[in-house]
Amino acid sequence: MNHYEIAVVVGSLRRDSFNRKLASAIVKLAPPEFSFRQLQIGDLPLYNQDDDANQAPSVKRLKTEIAAAQGLLFVTAEYNRSIPGVLKNAIDHASRPYGQSAWAGKPAGVLGVSVGAIGTAVAQQHLRNVLAYLDVPTLGQPEAFIQVKEGLFDQAGDIGAESRKFLQDWMDRYVTWVKKHSV
Repeated sequence: MNHYEIAVVVGSLRRDSFNRKLASAIVKLAPPEFSFRQLQIGDLPLYNQDDDANQAPSVKRLKTEIAAAQGLLFVTAEYNRSIPGVLKNAIDHASRPYGQSAWAGKPAGVLGVSVGAIGTAVAQQHLRNVLAYLDVPTLGQPEAFIQVKEGLFDQAGDIGAESRKFLQDWMDRYVTWVKKHSV
């Protein structure tokens, strides 16, 4: 049986982030041959092309962790109808210098949760546009625009019973996607 290591990128730095909570809970729905590691992106300097030839240690670490993964899972907040700056900064760093993107070819899933009725729909669409340019095959269906409400998480912080079937179906499709597209 193959083992799949998945790099998880949470597009929020907030300590009590709903998206971090979702990232930690949804991975428990994956089969045992999948392991997940949340990548640290909060310590990255602001992207500056002048630094491409001498990337910071935190940038090198990020690129190494992405390169070691067989897949990607993005769980992002939505800020002002787009992706958070910290996420875009991480994406830019790991895609540079031009022609040396750590993201290319890695199969990805995109999720997000917010208190708003449309979840993170617009941020997810913007993220998908960026990932398409970076040659990241991204699971198209099912989309998951999740609203924080009673029953999303149980008392232990796991996916609640009311949300489990939908998110289990999403995870099953994601697992199939990664297995199909990982090199």
